[in-house]
Parts: sequence; C-alpha cells; structure tokens
Amino acid sequence: MTTRDQVHVRSVRDEPASGDGYRVLVDRVWPRGVRKEDAALDEWLKEVGPSTELRTWFGHDPERFESFARKYEQELTDSDEWAQLQQLVADHGRVTLLFGAADREHNQAVVLADLLTR
Repeated sequence: MTTRDQVHVRSVRDEPASGDGYRVLVDRVWPRGVRKEDAALDEWLKEVGPSTELRTWFGHDPERFESFARKYEQELTDSDEWAQLQQLVADHGRVTLLFGAADREHNQAVVLADLLTR
C-alpha cells in the first residue's frame, strides 16, 4: 500500500466509513454544528491546523489557495503536531484527515494530504 492509498480527506460532517482507518480532525477550531460524539474522531490535532492569521487571510478564497498552501507548509515546519501526524500515518496505515470547511477542494486537509503523500 502506498502512502497515497493511506491518506484520505473527508468532511467531519460526512458519515464515518468502515475504510476511514484512524480519523484525525485537523482544524484549529471545532467545526460549528458538529457534536463531538457524532464526529467519531480518534484524535484532534488542533495545532496542525493553520494559524488564525493565515486562516483569516485565506478566507477559503480559491484564488488564494496556492499561496495559502505554500504559507501553510512553511508554518508546519516547526510544528510538533505535524511530526505527530506524520507518525500517525506511519503507525496506523490508513488515516482520514477530517476538516470542517464547506469547500471540499480548498482547505488545510487537502494541503496536508498532499504533503503527506509526496
């Protein structure tokens, strides 16, 4: 199994699936309207999410996504939770990164999955 097969991205609002493996929320802020019991998380890595400043600047504007991804990758360089997320993928084999944003294509989980599968 390749790393690309190991890392999946889903909305925290999606029903958990049997193939999700280890489910990790990668948002700094708990998603609105989601009860913790319904999220079916194995772990919440708050600090792996983008900083408040970066999140505010990005504003989920698709035109800023490439710049957001570059800036976010720079933020992760010194993050202990980034190293922890990398280790979770190595340890669990299959990891699903959960996000709370409405946009399924332009969010931090997509960036993290790309970085993890390079």
